[in-house]
Amino acid sequence: MTALLLAVVTLTGVTGTVVALTGRPEQQAIPLSVFGLALTMLFVVLQAPDVALSQLVIGGVVVPLMVMLTLRALRRHSAEAEEDSR
Repeated sequence: MTALLLAVVTLTGVTGTVVALTGRPEQQAIPLSVFGLALTMLFVVLQAPDVALSQLVIGGVVVPLMVMLTLRALRRHSAEAEEDSR
């Protein structure tokens, strides 16, 4: 159990660092999703299945999806503003 916990905590730390070091938000959505899955595994190992399920849905799916949709809307708004200024 201790080795498994150490492995999952290390994985969570590594994926969190990758998310923090990824510069562009477009590229950050995928590592953010992987980080959410690593947190889910950590919660499963710590025997918190209800928290793990919530993290899986919110951190692994909803947050990266919202980031991508927001970036898409911002790009569209920026393109429309450029066209209006011409």
